[in-house]
Amino acid sequence: MSNPLKQLKDAIFSINNIEKTSVQKKSNVYESLPVGYLNQPNFFNQVISIETDLFPKELLQHFQKIEKKQKRIKKIFNGPRTIDIDILLFDDLCIDEKELVIPHPRMLERAFVMIPLLEIEPSIKIPKINNLKEFLGKLDIKTINIIND
Repeated sequence: MSNPLKQLKDAIFSINNIEKTSVQKKSNVYESLPVGYLNQPNFFNQVISIETDLFPKELLQHFQKIEKKQKRIKKIFNGPRTIDIDILLFDDLCIDEKELVIPHPRMLERAFVMIPLLEIEPSIKIPKINNLKEFLGKLDIKTINIIND
């Protein structure tokens, strides 16, 4: 939380070093108001596209190791944290399990997710969503600002 831009860069570096995985695209970094628990610093968000030969759960395990390495501690739901790495989409898979839900269940509600996602994949197709424009029209884009690092 003390240096969010460095934490994002460190996370991307670590992701790029996961076996059989490489970062393909990176969005700009966006600053946004916190969600849920409001008594915390603003969020810094970035979306990346990766190519991997891993299965979704294997990838999730690697992401959790990176979060742990960056000293993520879960004390308060939606509370302050050093890093939060989510799998938004994985090809056209739909997974609904306790430890992993793909597509990410709240991604369509969050401008800080959708704006950077559309930046790197403007024609993205989201499983089970026929009219993406309907969701995008409901987003409050005034809550996010692009960061020039």
